[in-house]
Amino acid sequence: MSETKTPEIPEMLKHPNVEISVKNFGPIANATIDLRPLTVFVGPSNTGKTYFSTLIYALQGISAGFSRLPLPNIFRDVARINYGSRKGLTAAFMSSEEEARDIVSKLETSGRPFGFSDLPQEIRKLAEQSLEDPKFLGRDLEDELGRCFDIASISELIQQTDNQTNEMEIVLEVREESQDLWSFDITKTAKSDSVVDGYLNENIVFFTEKENFGFEEFLKHCPEIFPGLEIKKRERYYLPAARSGIMQSHRVIASSLVGGATRAGLTPLAVPTFSGIIADFMQRLILYNETVKGDDRVSYLADALESNVLEGQILMNPVPGGYPEFLYHSKKVEEDVRLTRVSSMVSELAPLVLLLRGGIRPGDLLIIEEPEAHLHPGAQTEIALILAGLVRAGVRVVVTTHSDWLLKEIANLIRIGELKRKGVPQTKKISSTQWLLPEEVGTWWFQKDGIVKHIPFDSTEGIEPKDYEDVAYKLYDRSVNLQDLLEKADRR
Repeated sequence: MSETKTPEIPEMLKHPNVEISVKNFGPIANATIDLRPLTVFVGPSNTGKTYFSTLIYALQGISAGFSRLPLPNIFRDVARINYGSRKGLTAAFMSSEEEARDIVSKLETSGRPFGFSDLPQEIRKLAEQSLEDPKFLGRDLEDELGRCFDIASISELIQQTDNQTNEMEIVLEVREESQDLWSFDITKTAKSDSVVDGYLNENIVFFTEKENFGFEEFLKHCPEIFPGLEIKKRERYYLPAARSGIMQSHRVIASSLVGGATRAGLTPLAVPTFSGIIADFMQRLILYNETVKGDDRVSYLADALESNVLEGQILMNPVPGGYPEFLYHSKKVEEDVRLTRVSSMVSELAPLVLLLRGGIRPGDLLIIEEPEAHLHPGAQTEIALILAGLVRAGVRVVVTTHSDWLLKEIANLIRIGELKRKGVPQTKKISSTQWLLPEEVGTWWFQKDGIVKHIPFDSTEGIEPKDYEDVAYKLYDRSVNLQDLLEKADRR
């Protein structure tokens, strides 16, 4: 990746540590995956990569972005009160101005830790209730899974083996390096109601020491606690494998139809439905607003992608009273071209460019299925640089891939990160802005037997799934045997 207006990026925004476990979930028999800043799913088709990615998307949606507290949806419509005359110092669910004044005082006291017990009583109560009452996170998860997978009941997600009814289990654990935060466990069989069990650490410490640390700074670090304020909550974005076709046809479908075409919004009429991830993706395209300014720590990657891979720009042509039309302007041709007439590479990457330019921000979650689709191997390696740039900006990224080229470049970026950590002087040939560390990358191998295994990074081998090696050996043996037959034929 060439140098393209790379902004100064501060220390990476830290996400809570998230571990998700499933049992008998779709094609997955057993898996425990901890989300890293970059999480990579590899393996044969129909082994559960999309299932698990969709689960991550659903869990992020019902947990306020894997926040430090398990906040229910009720927090998205909170009332607000002002504290004093200081703009921005607002708090939710506080019974009095005195309580608001008290929490601000605690936050502004240097050297004093601030934890769960310092939060307003109503917030503590609702956080605890969300893990005890199935009507909260448990009910939300079932509804969101049904919407995202386009199913009437989550019983349809239960893996059936040997004509037996299995018990499906989904476990979400959120923690930090020094403390557990909260966890959530839901079990379900086809013939019984869901059983929900949750745990909340009431001794959570948000900040051990503070110096001149006020309420506004607290909101920036913990926006999920007061989501009614003018603080951007953590968003989720999913780029499905079908994005190229969707990109070319999105204007045909009205925004109102997209919103009502998930099973959650379905009327009694027997009409086809979208999965939630497809509907959300299409709505983002239809409602895309190019005037919304992106975050400089992310948006520069859109310029790099256009310059180094697309060799042109993705443009938006607003249509009065209609839905936006997206165009491609090549460096070699003056005419703007509709996406229905461009290469599949351009239509595949166009939505990523749009999200980088005016959507994704530090703290958000981005899931991309097969980012290498329709790309030349050289372009696939450039995508690895984009992913590393997102990680450096503080975006949590999940990708599914079948690309050995992408994995090899990710491994190279980890090697660069190790060189930086060891203080080895960088050369001009090594990117100084795009790099990864081994602990920032988790690669998971989905197997046909339903078991998911972690693939550790090896400084020599890099990231190499075993089935990739098997295919390479078989191809090599086959080519050697065929070449031997050709030589024997020539000698006759």
